[in-house]
Amino acid sequence: MIVHVRPRKGARQRCGRCGRRAGWYDQAGRRRRWRSLDAGTTKVWLEATVPRVACPEHGPTVVQVPWARHDAGHTYAFDDQVAWLAVRTSRTAVAELMRVAWRTVGAICRRVAEDAKQKVNRLANLRRIGIDEISYKRNHNYLTVVVDHDTRLLVWAAPGRDKETLGQFFDLLGEDSGKRITHVSADGADWIKTVVKQRCPGALLGADPYHVVSWATDALDAERRDVWNSARAGKGKATDESKALKKARWVLWRNEDDLTEAQQAKLGWIEKTHPRLHRAWALKEGLRWVFSLARQGFPRLATTALDRWLSWARRCRIPAFVKLAGKVARHRDAIEVSLQHGLNNGLVESTNTKARLLARQAFGFRDPHALIGLAMLALGGLCPPLPGRV
Repeated sequence: MIVHVRPRKGARQRCGRCGRRAGWYDQAGRRRRWRSLDAGTTKVWLEATVPRVACPEHGPTVVQVPWARHDAGHTYAFDDQVAWLAVRTSRTAVAELMRVAWRTVGAICRRVAEDAKQKVNRLANLRRIGIDEISYKRNHNYLTVVVDHDTRLLVWAAPGRDKETLGQFFDLLGEDSGKRITHVSADGADWIKTVVKQRCPGALLGADPYHVVSWATDALDAERRDVWNSARAGKGKATDESKALKKARWVLWRNEDDLTEAQQAKLGWIEKTHPRLHRAWALKEGLRWVFSLARQGFPRLATTALDRWLSWARRCRIPAFVKLAGKVARHRDAIEVSLQHGLNNGLVESTNTKARLLARQAFGFRDPHALIGLAMLALGGLCPPLPGRV
């Protein structure tokens, strides 16, 4: 079905890019079609003549039409329905239902998200933000994401994970807005720390507790592997002792409060047979307890506990934890910010997990900008309602 349409008088002779009135460049134009929502099982197309105007800013430009975005082959209603469906189901299913190409779904998501960002400025009132990177594809393909702690929404994302990529966010934010940032949470990456210190020096940079505790977990696992290798040395094959140590990995990693009776018995065996490994586990739990005190509302007590933990780790004679003590000391200021202000990257990690789920649900993205568009729709509060529902 082909429907012939034309703009109303008040909507004519406007630039398709900026919407301002401009003089005619050519009035003949050519006939164009836009795919609209189907009428039952019948495809519907809108057809109109589209001349060009001589815009003072953009030069010769196709006139604006009220039923579709500039340089798009689908109507507003069609784009919005595809975007709504893409947030809630796979791209393959959307492509089949709407009878468009698989790649077209990603292009529409990107277009709708860009249009929505022009109407709502998510960067205007940022005060507390979280910064992290997310792996969206094999071979070390990453996105840098920024989340607003106050609105709990994704506000910006771009391909890459380096100083230049994060610098693009602060360039977009502007110098004045950057100075209004008061708190920043991150995972302790040096490239994030460097850019934040340069672009918003007045902001408090906090280290994410989860990542700090994960450093201790890595140090504990390094010590467990050393003990396990010592148990196998010279034997030529695995021994009962080495097998028991290998299966003890999950006991050592798990939080003390979550241990089952069998796991507590295993931990008791480690304490009697390998006291140094048990001491490494206690150091891991001690660092976790520091952040637990802060969550319970005792930031000063948590700071004191951190001092005692550093003193203990430096003299524990476990190389992995002696090295960890140095790393914690280097990030001491950021860790104290997290303890005093309750700042963490839990919201950012949750956003990353949901973004990965979106990518998996859509069966992958070759174009990172299509994934960013879908993430902004689903996690940035930009998803349009279904046509006719408002």
